[in-house]
Amino acid sequence: MVKALLDWFRPARPIPRLPADEVERLYPRYRWQIFESAFLGYAMFYVVRNNLAVVAKEMAAELQYDKSMVGDILAATAMAYGIGKLLMGYLADCSNPRKFIAVGLLLSASVNFVFGASHNYGMHLFLWTMNGLIQGMGYGPCARGLGHWYTCQERGRIFGVWNMSHNVGGGAVGIVAAWCAHHYGWPSAFYVPGLIATLGAFYLFWRMRDTPPSVGLPPVEEYRNEYPPEEEVHDENNLRFREILVRYILNNKALWLIAITNFFVYIARYSMLDWGPTYLKEKKGASILEGGFSTLLIEFAGAAGMLIMGWVSDRFDGRRGMVSAVCMFPLVLAFAGILFTPPGFLWLDLTLLAVIGFLVYVPVMMLGVMSLDLILLKNPLTTF
Repeated sequence: MVKALLDWFRPARPIPRLPADEVERLYPRYRWQIFESAFLGYAMFYVVRNNLAVVAKEMAAELQYDKSMVGDILAATAMAYGIGKLLMGYLADCSNPRKFIAVGLLLSASVNFVFGASHNYGMHLFLWTMNGLIQGMGYGPCARGLGHWYTCQERGRIFGVWNMSHNVGGGAVGIVAAWCAHHYGWPSAFYVPGLIATLGAFYLFWRMRDTPPSVGLPPVEEYRNEYPPEEEVHDENNLRFREILVRYILNNKALWLIAITNFFVYIARYSMLDWGPTYLKEKKGASILEGGFSTLLIEFAGAAGMLIMGWVSDRFDGRRGMVSAVCMFPLVLAFAGILFTPPGFLWLDLTLLAVIGFLVYVPVMMLGVMSLDLILLKNPLTTF
């Protein structure tokens, strides 16, 4: 049974090449279809991920959880998510993204349903930790799909727009979860997102596709005539997955540098996302709806930041590391501004949160694109 399950997840096999006129007709359609699936799919992963922070204060008050208990849930989830991205990212390279992402979204939706129905701390800790692990199934298939359908010269813009998906999903659930909790109680903040994700899983299974050769099309570099002159693109179909893991990932010093940098970026990101709404409600007098609006504002500002700075990085020949570093310095000032702003100036707090969202999501997006460039290209220095 396990073998049958693994075989079901395997990447789609290449099929004979379609005629040239069919290639020209279908390629733009499939490129849009892959982008649309990746955008909506990743957005829906955040719908069943960011909802806890929005209602953490209300849930804790009803169930008599203290802040350390809520913090343990969030911390365990974050660590599980890190492990999940490592493990699931590796498995995503061995899998058909269409099946992998649909199953992941369905599993995360199921966890949300059970979480909303539970009123036990141990069960909540276990379930949301499992959700963090499952959430690792979202990024890998999306990045893999976009990497196969868009060339290196396009990735700054494409990933800038695609990364807006988690801002759309994370921002929308801020309003949805807050509204549901306000009218129907905190469990509904998990039931409604779970229903959305369930429907989304079936949609992705219908729309998502694997590589261009799996649908009879040439590799995207051949279609776009954009093979880098000094950099040979690796053909993953001719490599064993162990070779990919050891040679191009574990022994890649530049990739380890990106991973360490990402560690600190995520501290800044999730200190704001996980505790921002609670901080505003407890220290600045915000309502539950205003706390939910802060999540929406952060995410939408982040979307603007990724879109604009993704374009800027392409204009600077893909120097995404330089652009990311520039964004990190004013981020410290924005955090300090929120810390020292007195109660009664909620508009200023929200403005500073928007600034943080605009800045912090730039390296979040850029580091992912840089990682993809490092794996697919033999000359890693161009990404810095």
